[in-house]
Amino acid sequence: QVQLVESGGGLVQPGGSLRLSCAASGITFSGYSMGWYRQAPGKEREFVALVWSSGSAYVDTSMQDRFTVSRDNAKKAVYLQMNSLKPEDTAVYFCTVDREDLVGVRYWGQGTQVTVSS
Repeated sequence: QVQLVESGGGLVQPGGSLRLSCAASGITFSGYSMGWYRQAPGKEREFVALVWSSGSAYVDTSMQDRFTVSRDNAKKAVYLQMNSLKPEDTAVYFCTVDREDLVGVRYWGQGTQVTVSS
């Protein structure tokens, strides 16, 4: 069974930085993308970033000037570097794995809390 474990969340002041990590295990398929979503209280789950198995990466337009996503295939890990954090970035951040061979199959981590506050 696929398991995703996020880490790196916490409390940070506006303008600060955090680096989120997600380690995957139990992956038996070769092609998969890894990414990040986030959800704030009372808000819909929001797409943040995605890295395909090819290495191609995309960050949502609203965040791409501040966030960077990357992956380490050997470690089966994905990272989200978040800079210039704003209070509106406060949310639970979820790691995802999408199978590239089966459209619509997505695995989720448990989430890690990011709080941006003075």
